[in-house]
Amino acid sequence: MEELTVEVLRAWARTALAELARARTGIDELNVYPVPDGDTGTNLYLTWEAACDALPKGELTFTEAIQAFGRGALLGARGNSGVITSQLIRACGLRLDENLPRDQVNGVLADPKMSEAAAFADALRFAADAAYGAVAQPVEGTMLTVARAAATGAMTAANEGKSLADVCLAAVASARQALTKTTEQLDVLRRAGVVDAGGAGLVVILGAMESVLTGQHVRVEVPARVEPQGESSASVDGPAYEVMYLLDAADDKIGDFRQSLAALGDSVVVVGGDGLWNVHVHTDDVGAAIEHGIDIGRPHRIRVTHFADQAHQHEPAPGRAVIAIVAGDGLGELFAEAGARIIRGGPGRRCSTGELLQAIEQSKAPEIVILPNDQDSIAVAEAAATAARQDGIRVAVIPTRAQVQGLAAVAVHDPERSFDDDVVQLSAAAGQTRHGAVTIAVKDAWTMAGMCRVGDALGVVDGDFALITDDLEQATYGVVDRLLGGGGELLTIVTGRDADPELAAAVERHVRRQRKDVDVMVYDGGQDRYPLLIGVE
Repeated sequence: MEELTVEVLRAWARTALAELARARTGIDELNVYPVPDGDTGTNLYLTWEAACDALPKGELTFTEAIQAFGRGALLGARGNSGVITSQLIRACGLRLDENLPRDQVNGVLADPKMSEAAAFADALRFAADAAYGAVAQPVEGTMLTVARAAATGAMTAANEGKSLADVCLAAVASARQALTKTTEQLDVLRRAGVVDAGGAGLVVILGAMESVLTGQHVRVEVPARVEPQGESSASVDGPAYEVMYLLDAADDKIGDFRQSLAALGDSVVVVGGDGLWNVHVHTDDVGAAIEHGIDIGRPHRIRVTHFADQAHQHEPAPGRAVIAIVAGDGLGELFAEAGARIIRGGPGRRCSTGELLQAIEQSKAPEIVILPNDQDSIAVAEAAATAARQDGIRVAVIPTRAQVQGLAAVAVHDPERSFDDDVVQLSAAAGQTRHGAVTIAVKDAWTMAGMCRVGDALGVVDGDFALITDDLEQATYGVVDRLLGGGGELLTIVTGRDADPELAAAVERHVRRQRKDVDVMVYDGGQDRYPLLIGVE
């Protein structure tokens, strides 16, 4: 792609979110600076997810899209790395909009100041400068260094007349190289044998843009820990608290405000503009950090984290909640009857980490079990769990990849058991449930079972397309027979919103003819896309 459009922004947003979900745990493990609290990957993921959630659906102008994306990142930024990333996003978007003005009616370029490639490189440079300016005391060997290296590489390629894709390639290559050098730039990284966690996350984000612009999937592997050079310690030194809040204040007050925070602690980052700012500081004086904000404006969404609580989680008081992501109204009723709290999600409607965190907070339970019930929701659940643990909540994610696995798990939930024993029992029940489904192809595509055409009946077994037929009933028989081929005593059928009632009845008759030893249960699930969900225990 050689043009930066709303579609490119959406693709980059989706790709980067998926890549951050994949790399999140590895980035967390690198996190030793500025505080070894193991949450950089999670904070980057949550910040990026907030930006993605703020990007409206439907037709948008380029200006509307980048403004919404940047504002979402600003409002949802978490942690030192997330706040800096939100500044990079916002500044880059503003500069692109300035360099590549669009006709607001037709969406086409209107007298651009420079080429797309040059505009992209200049935006990276402008964003890196803005990020440095937002930090009271910039430190080399951090994501700031990586951002500047990416911009330098992009500018060099743009000055050589390279294409947009090649400029992005140069930015990613320079960022990767700078990341490897961070270990030697910061003594704390050298002692721990790691690269900078925030810088690693930024390389993942830039790699996602390379994937979009080149059309070739770029998988950025998070560098593993190397042999530490010296004594490494995971203890939390320095200020005891992280203070974050949004601040409504005049732009001309922020310079002095940033310096006043620097006198209170370290890791001071203040980003934003046009009267709205995101404030971050590590300090021992929480009250003073907030009072400085009150002096120039209105602090809100105040969040205070005690680092010692993150490093040493205490045994919580009794009490446990199960939170299930459900794909239909009927499924919601089934999980609710079993005592679970419900969040809508599944195919066609992605549940966000923010929704899960809200459900965790509303439960007021010190122990939480999450049932994602969908492959794509597992990473979201893991991110929410990591964030909740920072508040002292004990959270376990049972990696249920299908609704029927979640039903099997919640059926054995016992709040009177110890937390660990309950998690083991739920995990075992889910793991012993094979799952399948049937659906109708909505487009021509290659699958694990071969080429399918629009209107074909598709059978899914354990998450993979396993068969293609021209008859939905025959596809269902094929899925059921394969699932029961490995044994089983109970077959569960969950009917979809638009399913023909006769289909489930025909499957039940088929099973009773073939396997009289198998019990069959049929439930109304109300899910979209899949006329039948099938589970075998």
